[in-house]
Amino acid sequence: SSCCVVWKEILKFKALRCVYVDKTALVHKMAQEGNYYFLSRPRRFGKSLLISTLSAYFEGKRELFQGLAMEQLEQEWRVHPVLRLDLNTEKYDSIDSVDKKLDREFRIWENQYGADPAETTLPMRFEGIIQRAYEKTGERVVILVDEYDKPLLQAISDKSLQDEYRATLKSVYGALKSMDGCIRFALLTGVTKFSKVSVFSDLNNIEDISMNPSYYDICGISGQELHDVFDEEIGELAKVNGQTREEAYAMLEQRYDGYHFAPDTPGMYNPFSVLLTLKNQQYGSYWFSTGTPTYLVELLKEVDMNPTELSGYEASASELDSVHIKVDNPIAVLYQSGYLTIKGYDRSVRLYTLDYPNEEVKEGFMSFMMPFYTPISQNASPSFVGKFVREVRNGKVDAFMQRLKALMADTPYELIRDLEVHYQNVMFIFTKLMGLYVQAEYRTSRGRIDLTIGTDRYVYVIELKLDGSAEEALAQINEKDYALPFAVDGRETVKIGANITSETRNLERWLVEY
Repeated sequence: SSCCVVWKEILKFKALRCVYVDKTALVHKMAQEGNYYFLSRPRRFGKSLLISTLSAYFEGKRELFQGLAMEQLEQEWRVHPVLRLDLNTEKYDSIDSVDKKLDREFRIWENQYGADPAETTLPMRFEGIIQRAYEKTGERVVILVDEYDKPLLQAISDKSLQDEYRATLKSVYGALKSMDGCIRFALLTGVTKFSKVSVFSDLNNIEDISMNPSYYDICGISGQELHDVFDEEIGELAKVNGQTREEAYAMLEQRYDGYHFAPDTPGMYNPFSVLLTLKNQQYGSYWFSTGTPTYLVELLKEVDMNPTELSGYEASASELDSVHIKVDNPIAVLYQSGYLTIKGYDRSVRLYTLDYPNEEVKEGFMSFMMPFYTPISQNASPSFVGKFVREVRNGKVDAFMQRLKALMADTPYELIRDLEVHYQNVMFIFTKLMGLYVQAEYRTSRGRIDLTIGTDRYVYVIELKLDGSAEEALAQINEKDYALPFAVDGRETVKIGANITSETRNLERWLVEY
């Protein structure tokens, strides 16, 4: 069986079955319509497998494409020399880490195509390798760089080390332009696109297809592909989890769909999470658990960007396009790394609306942020939220208000810069996590309620007053008719007014009105 198709996973159910999602028509389109490409996609989205597919195609391995779109589209199957550079397989923590990695790869190519002692620098050696590969084979060279940005991301908190890596990579990647006549095709992939004034300044002939609608589905699994290719496995998933097939599809969409890499394009499913869900026959947080956004959460706090600002954030194309070496705005990194995605586009003002792609990312990101704003650890937050939700469902007001008090208790002073903003952030994170289990936010025409929770039996309308009184909070609920939208829906409305004091930095007391 072929190892070069864009998606392959062996799923162990009643029998062994190889499953393919055929992206080779897009691969052929890339090869025929351009020469130099850059593609940014989140981790675990299949960039390396795309590189493998391109490598096999340009090496003329026709037998690997039997039954795929490429078999009918390609007629020539010319064999090109392929130089594949994978920068993902190294720990970049010293000043010569990049030099050593490139030297090792260049030595392998020089053993194959020859070396010139006069070539004493890495850029000179790369140029020489490209030229000799072309002269030796009579075919122009294909260059595939996987995770081009790994060294820069690894050193993102060390400016001097990152500057060193940037200078080295910039000079080496510059060989692609100087040796243009010897190159048939080049693709650089990565998670982030660092700004053109840095790594890409010498590559003004490269086409960035990261937000090109024609290639929105070059990596990932579309909804149509999920139905066409994995219907049998999803039937098994549904059976094991006591669901109908339709419920299983709905759960997969809710948890793993929703990535948009261009405006007005269908959402893409996270392939890593989908395939592991089908393999394990269990819904889980597979993608989020493979990497932690510690740096990004710390950056949010450093630049005073509140978590409440991320959901629904409006960004220009230039803001999403690239990441500056000195990262002072986390939005581009959050978008390019997959924690935020495009959810809308206003063409009149050319602004993108961003939000969390799906439940897996939102749940993981909120749980991860919890210990940065509260004394609740990341591991304990699901348990804490679960117990709170159970008390809410059972109408135990004092119990869940005590738990809310515990959420705000013992918060270190260093976590709090502005007390009111801090509690807004705490409540935002908490309600987002609760929203996975119950309806945790409402809006009314008379204003924004601090916290409204809906279950099948109750609607809780909660107003919090900073340095006010519980009486004032309850009065505001009544004066602004916050409970009015729920008066006729058959559920019992519970109004709770509570106050927070600056002195204790916590809930002081609350009043309940049914």
